[in-house]
Amino acid sequence: MIEDNIRMLRQAAMATSSETYEIDKSWGIVAGNVDLVDNMAYKAIASNHQIKILFREHVILTDGKVDKKFDFIMFHGNSLKLKEFKEETQKHGGAYVQVSKTHLLNEPNLMVLVAPDDVIRNIVSIIEKSRISFAILQESQTTGFIDIDISNEVKLPNFIKSLFKPFYNANEVVLSTVLMSVEKKEAVNKVQSIATSNKVFVIDFRDIVTEDLS
Repeated sequence: MIEDNIRMLRQAAMATSSETYEIDKSWGIVAGNVDLVDNMAYKAIASNHQIKILFREHVILTDGKVDKKFDFIMFHGNSLKLKEFKEETQKHGGAYVQVSKTHLLNEPNLMVLVAPDDVIRNIVSIIEKSRISFAILQESQTTGFIDIDISNEVKLPNFIKSLFKPFYNANEVVLSTVLMSVEKKEAVNKVQSIATSNKVFVIDFRDIVTEDLS
């Protein structure tokens, strides 16, 4: 933390001494419960334009008789500021991956997958068995609880559902966020199809990155 602060001070000093200096930027993805993501969104809004929110998703996955609820959000901006976001996210039990320009320049066809950990492991196995060449570059899991409710399809009075909710939430659901690289461009759509058919949320960096990386 101290080393990061020193680097930020050095970066700020260089920025003020050179009109041509450009602050390094990255992309960060945070996943966790709604309170955590609300907090990180606030930090981005309060960052004095250092961090931009690209998008946010509120997810409800129905699994049998329960709904698993989580949020994830994607940022773009000052790389060192995003490292602070990583520390804050992990401190409160969230999952976090950060993508640099170096990743984009050196790794082919980047994708981020977000889903419960058991689902992620299952689709990674399916992709491997499909003989698709890929690599996992980063992975992060939540250590906090993901909110769980009894599904609306279960016909019980609300007060009865509220009695059962603590029992379901006592069983921790681990959420995973994975940054992967797919070797062949033509395999990206197949990976995306495998993921979405298994209720895994996919961020394809071809749809995100619009700036010149040269």
